[in-house]
Amino acid sequence: MPIDSLVSPVRSTEHRGNDDLLSAGLGLSGLRGAPVPFADPSAPTPEELRRRAIQSNWKGIADLGPLGAYGELYGSVAHVPGREYQAFAKLPHARSPHRVLLQVPDHFDLQARCLVVTASSGSRGIYGAIAVAAPCALPRGCAVAYTDKGAGTGYFDVASATGTTLEGPRASAGSAALEFDLDAYTSKNYAPLIAVKHAHSGDNPEGDWGRHVLQAAQFGLAMLDRAFPQSAPFTPQNTRIIALGLSNGGGAVLQAAGVDDDNILSSVIALAPNVHTPNDDPNSPASDYTLEGALLLPCALTGARFAQVPFARVQGNVPPAWAVRGAGLKQHGLIGATESSAQAAEAFERLRADGWTDAAIETAATSTAFDAWRAIAATYASAYTRASVGAMPGGYRFTLHDAAGAPRAATAVERAAWWSDAGGIPPGAGVFLDEGEAGDSTDPTLNGLLQLRALWSGNNVQATTLRESVRATAARLPRKDLPLWVIHGLGDGLLPISFTSDPYVAWLRDAGRTPIYWPLAHAQHFDAFLALPGFGDRYVPLLPYGYAAFEHMFAHLVHGAALNPGGVPDVTMRGAATVNATHLGLAQRASVA
Repeated sequence: MPIDSLVSPVRSTEHRGNDDLLSAGLGLSGLRGAPVPFADPSAPTPEELRRRAIQSNWKGIADLGPLGAYGELYGSVAHVPGREYQAFAKLPHARSPHRVLLQVPDHFDLQARCLVVTASSGSRGIYGAIAVAAPCALPRGCAVAYTDKGAGTGYFDVASATGTTLEGPRASAGSAALEFDLDAYTSKNYAPLIAVKHAHSGDNPEGDWGRHVLQAAQFGLAMLDRAFPQSAPFTPQNTRIIALGLSNGGGAVLQAAGVDDDNILSSVIALAPNVHTPNDDPNSPASDYTLEGALLLPCALTGARFAQVPFARVQGNVPPAWAVRGAGLKQHGLIGATESSAQAAEAFERLRADGWTDAAIETAATSTAFDAWRAIAATYASAYTRASVGAMPGGYRFTLHDAAGAPRAATAVERAAWWSDAGGIPPGAGVFLDEGEAGDSTDPTLNGLLQLRALWSGNNVQATTLRESVRATAARLPRKDLPLWVIHGLGDGLLPISFTSDPYVAWLRDAGRTPIYWPLAHAQHFDAFLALPGFGDRYVPLLPYGYAAFEHMFAHLVHGAALNPGGVPDVTMRGAATVNATHLGLAQRASVA
């Protein structure tokens, strides 16, 4: 890649002995265990931060529970020694950098020359796709290039004016290159607020996800030149580049396919992608149906039909905040019913009329219980409007709380763990999402959501900026000969298939493309949730199908095998048993030796 796209020196590290690329030496039992401790919690070393970041991202993505059969039925946590190369890179028009990283196994196959490029799911940090891409790629002798796609966990603490360095520890603004630095355009007047790169970078990172992926692939090729100078140059013509991503990472690789003007990519595999097309109806962009879900789902899920759905009840009772949502919706003219059961029924039918399936609404009880809708809506609206840390739409703000719930400054120990422990979007790792004007104390989150919803129909500068930003996130058509595979669970309650993969695949086919498409019964969005009591009984994990798709793509690209995986797998519910091959419905084991 052009050296002027890097805004930091490249950091190269070796990982052998009691360390490795795939699990940082923890193995399956260590990944499942308690968070890796820091010798000095206020000043962890780069090595400690890396190990804990790898562990937390594995836990956040994969089903490592006792009934999940990870590492036995599918997947790999094999010891893979090798090297890592890491840097900050920047797109020409971007205000903030994205972090790029290449993992090169010692047994990299110079004959096959395979590079897998991936992007973090959600808004996670640089290891946010390690459980998605590394288990199928690294043991095969492929290198893996990562991007955090302009998000990540390098939070900037306004009170101390500190951020995260390339190595992982924190430093003061101006003293080192930081993953995210607000020093140039903010002040301590906003203390003790926390700035999050996805929300406050001043960019629209989602509009550039595809370019981030392509830049990460170029970085990967350049670092392979460094790793194996005797075999250089590594180019798209002599190196097979497979783009593989999950969730937002899936959307990123599909965006990359549409802006790959130089034909860098050899194939694309997207799992549960956050994707929408330019021709979608108004409810298709995630920013729209996320807000609809945030407003209506708490009311709809109080209906009797959801009484036995995991997370729709707390000790058999409707959560108190959900119970009053119907009255708030009625007050603001969003539903017409007066009695609570009728309000639940009306909210449910509204969702169904707008394209939500019964399966998606049922699974969405988890995202609703965990307050994911509000967190996503506030963060994305801030990114779309290029909001500063002190002027988020809806009056939202990220901060820490004292014992009384009031904002307070972060401690050195808390700041030190953000990069390894956070998920990229608060709340989490001690950082909260606070409301602006809360309004009704019985439903304190409603007012902020209504303000975000009003942006869609507003005519001020902020509303116009938001709509323009959302339009910039639409996918573009990939080239006709690009092998492309989309996998999505019919029960996805976060990125419902009816808003994402179904219309995207139909759009591709209408335009003469021939994607492989697996809409999977009894599958949903979060493999990590399958370890939760009662939830995993209803679903199978999604990762095995991504690993299986990779195996097919690898055989096709490297060995010339026909890309003909057969029909959609015949998936069955796991129930209370350990997941087995019959549940998955795959013809062969979805892992590598």
